[in-house]
Amino acid sequence: MAEHERRELGDFLRARRGRLSPESLGLPRHRRRRTPGLRREEVAELAGIGVDWYVRLEQGRPVRPSAATIDALARALRLSDLEHQHLRALAGGGGHRRFQPETAPPSLLRLLEGLSQPAYVTGRRRDLVAWNAAADAVFDFSALAADERNILVSMLTVPRSRTLFGPGWADEAQRMVAQFRATHDLWAGDPAFLDLLRRLRQGCPEFEGWWDRHEVGRPVSGRKTLHHPTRGVIAFDHASFQANDDPGLKLVIYTPADAPAGE
Repeated sequence: MAEHERRELGDFLRARRGRLSPESLGLPRHRRRRTPGLRREEVAELAGIGVDWYVRLEQGRPVRPSAATIDALARALRLSDLEHQHLRALAGGGGHRRFQPETAPPSLLRLLEGLSQPAYVTGRRRDLVAWNAAADAVFDFSALAADERNILVSMLTVPRSRTLFGPGWADEAQRMVAQFRATHDLWAGDPAFLDLLRRLRQGCPEFEGWWDRHEVGRPVSGRKTLHHPTRGVIAFDHASFQANDDPGLKLVIYTPADAPAGE
């Protein structure tokens, strides 16, 4: 496990430890705590592992926890299934080669162009790989500068995105950050991902606080309400699909919420 991977593992453990209260777990509260959450020794006791071993994990020291230890920590920290999976992935190490921008295969491009609904393809880093005319009519991707053609950069740093998403912008932005966190932690230290984080920190005042929470999420279907400058308020149901050719590619499709069934 590389140093940056160990660091992300430690950060994740600290963030999850900090959100738990002793009372919620039935632990005694002896004296005032300087910081919120459980103490390291309390997590170690709940997981049935040595305190020194747990401290080494949080500090990003060169230790490799067993699968049993990871499962015990997940139970002690009350992790969700998704968080448990993320902890396992972090402990296993990413082992990725240096990131290279993806390209969409011809078959996926033909599918994209044949859709009448807004649709686009993103890569691991959330770069915009391709989009159709219907998506351009809603999101105006073609107006973005080349270095802005990334869903996170566009959403968090381009002012018109805040207008487009209206009152729901913050919730949607946080959801996207949590989804990206699950991917980022396996590529932490890669220059392309470091550059993206730098841009998000510089361009979005809210980003640092959201990032420090170390929330992880997965893509989910749902509904988005947009405030389009010419079409007014429009609602879409959206879903994403992983590409067979490259699991890092995702096709995202928006269907008008008021569209008749089968359209």
